[in-house]
Amino acid sequence: MSEALTLDGKSAKDIIEQVKHYLLSLQDNICQTLELADGKGQFVEDSWVREEGGGGRSRVIKNGAVIEQGGVNFSHVFGSQMPASATANRPELAGRNFQAMGVSLVIHPHNPYVPTSHANVRFFIAEKEGEAPIWWFGGGFDLTPFYPFKEDVVHWHDTAKKLCAPFGEAVYQTYKDWCDKYFYLKHRDETRGVGGLFFDDLNEWGFEKSFAFMQAVGNGYLDAYIPIVEKRKENQYSARERDFQLYRRGRYVEFNLVFDRGTLFGLQTGGRTESILMSMPPLARWEYCYTPAPGSAEAKLTDWLKPTNW
Repeated sequence: MSEALTLDGKSAKDIIEQVKHYLLSLQDNICQTLELADGKGQFVEDSWVREEGGGGRSRVIKNGAVIEQGGVNFSHVFGSQMPASATANRPELAGRNFQAMGVSLVIHPHNPYVPTSHANVRFFIAEKEGEAPIWWFGGGFDLTPFYPFKEDVVHWHDTAKKLCAPFGEAVYQTYKDWCDKYFYLKHRDETRGVGGLFFDDLNEWGFEKSFAFMQAVGNGYLDAYIPIVEKRKENQYSARERDFQLYRRGRYVEFNLVFDRGTLFGLQTGGRTESILMSMPPLARWEYCYTPAPGSAEAKLTDWLKPTNW
């Protein structure tokens, strides 16, 4: 069926292979670069097959010199029908087979002065014989510091701004605002971190430009994150900073289990649970009615957890 359907003059089959090739290469590049930045840890690959169709390769790094635990996952899943939750919001997807592929990563460092980071890029296509395919790209990256440095946050956003610039004057601000809105814990009245980029349902530019933007975001993650890691990984810290890091990691867990669309989609489509929940920190803690000391560095984090034009 895919051979007959075209996007920008290419068959859907060729497009799927083109995107898949990029995503596999991206996974390789990110893992290799993070290993170099860590200096000790190495990713271990775990390939898996999804019974309903598709599979992936999950790569996890543990107990490195810098990275306490992190994962960089590639998945390519497909099926004959979408879950009911998806077609309820997108009825045009009913009766179509689908393919979804992407690279998703979360890095949880040991050092509380090195921020947690997240990124993902993804492609979705749904087909039905005799009709044009429905497709889109999505993705982004965001930063979750525990002890923020303004120069790091500005660098993160400047990198995002520069990669968006070739695609339109308003692109950065649009997707930056979307990120602030998406990574928001309503029950805590705070953002998950200091934001970045978030986009979804991107197809209005046509395939080639939309694909180019997804690649710019995927490639831009390392440009945004590695300089921060290199700058902060030798910072000294005590048990106080570590305890606060573990407490704030609890917010990460809350978001991923309550709000994250990717987690929900993966579980509802029968994805591999271990890979879907790879984003969880290895250690986290909760404390009833915790309040940091007034004027402390921990108390000042609250000032960063709101939408800000950096």
